[in-house]
Amino acid sequence: MCKIAIFFIIFQNLLKIYNFFLIYKNKNKLPMKLEAVTICINYSDFLAHTLPHNKNHFDKMVIVTDTKDDATKKVCDYYNVMCVQTDVFYENGSKINKGKGINEGLKHLDGDGWVVHMDADIYLPPLTRSILEKIDLDKETVYGIDRMMCPTYEKWINFIDNPSPLHEGWIYVHTTAFPLGVRIAEYKNKGWEPIGFFQMWNPKASGIFEYPKDHGSVDRSDVIFAKKFNRNKRQLIPEIISIHIDSEEMVKMGKNWGGRQTAKFNMKTYVSNLESSIRTELPVISNCNDYTPLFINYLKENWILLLGITVAFMTVLFYIGLYFFN
Repeated sequence: MCKIAIFFIIFQNLLKIYNFFLIYKNKNKLPMKLEAVTICINYSDFLAHTLPHNKNHFDKMVIVTDTKDDATKKVCDYYNVMCVQTDVFYENGSKINKGKGINEGLKHLDGDGWVVHMDADIYLPPLTRSILEKIDLDKETVYGIDRMMCPTYEKWINFIDNPSPLHEGWIYVHTTAFPLGVRIAEYKNKGWEPIGFFQMWNPKASGIFEYPKDHGSVDRSDVIFAKKFNRNKRQLIPEIISIHIDSEEMVKMGKNWGGRQTAKFNMKTYVSNLESSIRTELPVISNCNDYTPLFINYLKENWILLLGITVAFMTVLFYIGLYFFN
């Protein structure tokens, strides 16, 4: 029995040593840890469409909004996603200090794996997580992706109801669903920069744990953050293309940088825009004088019909007269 016990102990230790070397050999193949933080102030209408898709890619996701935005909190509660409500956005008279809000969200993440900062109006394709797990990522690099621009609620609903493929056969990446958005590339200076709609980095490995917080608006802090990484440490992931959804066509860049200005992303806005387009296409009559040419043209085009109606009416009156006077 003593020999069996000794043999069993030796076998256990050999198994532990084997497992240790197996883990060491495959240390880069360990399961990917992926967390996300999103700022969503008065963007609950967009979040309601993107969150149910995006949350499945992450081990943990945190949405940050202000203390008055109960609509965003309601969406987060429905999908069981952490919502942090804070007013750090407005400290020192800032319109919206996005960097401070992101840092509040980062405090609620573990930060020991990969972190994504992304916007509330960004939709990630279904294969996002699978693709990221297959890529040989550099932990000291910040990564970005491209985006296609969906301009209206109607076009988004049409896409969801009948989606055109974004990935096909683990070979093709399609970019035809919507127009491709622009990239930020200071090609005379710092080169391409992944901007704030999607930035992925590893805080622990890169040593970058905070977002820039000295810029009191939603613009530029993402560019400042990207520049913390040298150009050879800023990389595009071409295998993934997101979709940016908007409620208005031809929205001027920066329209919402000081706070939400665009129309709501819902059916009511779509119907209102449809009614406006119909009114625009109809002839507008501003005063009574405008009726005259329309009436004259109508008489010219339909005089035979009007003559027939008049003759029929007079005939009816004639027979009615005969009936009463006889």
